[in-house]
Amino acid sequence: MRATTRPLPMAADLYGDIEPTPKARFQDYLPGLTIVVLGTLAAGFISDHYGAPLTLMALLIGLALNFLSADARLTPGLAFASRSLLRWGIVLVGVRITFGQILALGPVALACVIVTIAATIGIGILAARRLGFDTAFGALAGGAVAICGASATMALATTLGERRVGQAQLTLVLVGISAMSACAMVVYPIIAHALSLGDLRAGFMLGASIHDVAQALGAGYSYSDAAGQIATIVKLTRVAMLAPVLAIVAMFLPRGDGTARGVMLPWFVVGFFVLAGVNSTGVIPTAVTHLAQQAATGLLAAAVTATAIRSPLGQLLEAGPRPLAVIFIATIAALLLSLAAALLIIG
Repeated sequence: MRATTRPLPMAADLYGDIEPTPKARFQDYLPGLTIVVLGTLAAGFISDHYGAPLTLMALLIGLALNFLSADARLTPGLAFASRSLLRWGIVLVGVRITFGQILALGPVALACVIVTIAATIGIGILAARRLGFDTAFGALAGGAVAICGASATMALATTLGERRVGQAQLTLVLVGISAMSACAMVVYPIIAHALSLGDLRAGFMLGASIHDVAQALGAGYSYSDAAGQIATIVKLTRVAMLAPVLAIVAMFLPRGDGTARGVMLPWFVVGFFVLAGVNSTGVIPTAVTHLAQQAATGLLAAAVTATAIRSPLGQLLEAGPRPLAVIFIATIAALLLSLAAALLIIG
């Protein structure tokens, strides 16, 4: 196998800004997609025969195959699966949702999400200052945890500019976010089960606290279908908050010589809500709904498998503890805030 050194760690790259879309022919996608399909099918076999959550098995199998990410021949297929399949899986999840379910969350849940995002970013900044870093690094780490992981990291880094956030700091945040989000997908559902949370509270806690979209949805559906639906709504609400957060960061933190790039509401979030709206009318036949749900499950599982294969867990050994401590503190803050909201307010 021919190995290559990647300049940045890869994760669930929703916006396509962590790396450019590989220019490849159709056959170039086949090696990586073959690995993803085989890993996802293995996860499905274990899930069907032993009752284990599909997305959890996809994560564990992907992590077991993590060494394959060094093979450059697999990069186009893995990138396509971890990005494009995830986007379309999110869109198809809209068939599982109706506006009635979204409205059932209520304004209180929305307020809790906004407060959790703001508090997590604030705690990230305070932790960074306490540990000897500047406000920009705290905003980068806290915002990555609060919103949508690696994609928020890149958007925030673009807004802050290279004078405020160096390449080394950016890489470290991407590594930490990828690793902690993968761990959260495994650990947080266990916490929810230990606390005997209902589907609504568990779904809110998982959707409001886990970093990357793939892991948040994976954790939700590993808990239950109902919890997965709630986690999807809550998580995509956090994703939609990226644009106003970027505007606030650009307003209060100087950019150096960086150029802020406008970020609109992602198309897959729009597609999710459009499909949920159509589903709310009841015009989609039951058979089509069932097929779309199965397709969404398969696409999300494949995306989780690919994301786990590409997660740069080994790079964590090269980093010192202080920068990762900022990400860890923000992660714990998001977990505790979302858990408190779920227990005291939601439901």
